[in-house]
Amino acid sequence: MARKPGSRSEITGPRVRAAALRLFARHGYAAVSMRQIAAEVGVQAGALYLYTPDKQSLLFDLMATHMRELLDAHAALTHCPSAVKRLEQFTRFHIRHHAARADEVFVSYMELRNLEPQNFRAIESMRRTYEDRLEAILRHGMDEGTLKVPDTKLATLALIAMLTGVNTWYREGGRLSLATVEEVYWNMARRAVGA
Repeated sequence: MARKPGSRSEITGPRVRAAALRLFARHGYAAVSMRQIAAEVGVQAGALYLYTPDKQSLLFDLMATHMRELLDAHAALTHCPSAVKRLEQFTRFHIRHHAARADEVFVSYMELRNLEPQNFRAIESMRRTYEDRLEAILRHGMDEGTLKVPDTKLATLALIAMLTGVNTWYREGGRLSLATVEEVYWNMARRAVGA
């Protein structure tokens, strides 16, 4: 199918992904059709297949992009030698990074069940890489004697769940600034691991 006059792949491709992300976050993957995505972008439904093989590939691309950006941004942080400082850095980074990506976070958590097995394994592997980074911080703190947790894996999952939970209620311009939220959550995280 020919492109709509004036359509350019470097513009339309990102618009397709942005529209799919908004619609998946608002209505859920299962409830969104390729026709709805096309209508949101302003192209014919058949034109979407110039940008993605199918809806499943689109969902996977959105999730994988989110996870790659998260892992890359975290890897780019300045290394802190002490576990407590690394944990504070991780806490603040996680909140700040995710607060700016509410739809991506929502889709990445709520739509895992809609991934085909191979795609699920790929996303799960990326998530595990991120979790392993936090667990390494906790283990380092245990070795240093600066952190105390009964089980580093359980503490890792609990901390990530707590930090990601900010996305369910935080809104810019609300009662608390993001900096205040970071500070409060850092204090809760610090106490949770005995720092």
